[in-house]
Amino acid sequence: MAWQRAASVAEIKEDQGLHVNIGGKEIALFRIGDTVYALEGICPHAEAFLSEGFIDGDTIECPLHQAQFHIPSGKCLAPPADRDLATFPAKIEGNDILVDVG
Repeated sequence: MAWQRAASVAEIKEDQGLHVNIGGKEIALFRIGDTVYALEGICPHAEAFLSEGFIDGDTIECPLHQAQFHIPSGKCLAPPADRDLATFPAKIEGNDILVDVG
């Protein structure tokens, strides 16, 4: 695995999203409790930043057209999006959030 620093823990509050670019990939980071998740950061329906969406529990809703995705798995839960999001391994090490974009 090729872990890369994505952000500091202080940059992302619980139940918030953060958009980062890692190795040319647009990634959305979400912090739920003490766990950080990394997903494909752009909605496949209309290219909105998912990190700016609305979080409800473990679901993110796209800020443009209300497509919904399960944060831990990337699974598409509601249209108009029609595919799941790629997910990436993420972890907290010290004060850093590390992501493996493969």
